[in-house]
Amino acid sequence: QLQASGGGLVQAGGSLRLSCAASGRIVSNNVMGWYRQAPGKQRELVALIASDGSTHYTDSVKGRFTISSDHTQNTVTLQMNSLKPEDTAVYYCSATHRISGTRWGQGTLVTVSS
Repeated sequence: QLQASGGGLVQAGGSLRLSCAASGRIVSNNVMGWYRQAPGKQRELVALIASDGSTHYTDSVKGRFTISSDHTQNTVTLQMNSLKPEDTAVYYCSATHRISGTRWGQGTLVTVSS
């Protein structure tokens, strides 16, 4: 089970920190990620972090967002800085296992005002 939190309303240029609390040893056994879906658009990848700590970011958030994980706390965090109105979306936490596939948490809404 994945529980996302931390969304809210922020002005452009501001910061938000999203957290995903996972049950069990999900974080250490899966590739964890954040995706987002803006109104009228498809869900898109934001960032991934593997169990070895390697990360991947979509180009539009590189240098502004940082994904991190804590295996002892079973949490994944997305630090979002220099937010832009185009970052407005529902953000979803995910856990992808090479055999069992992808699990999704509920979304958390991020709204960036201009």
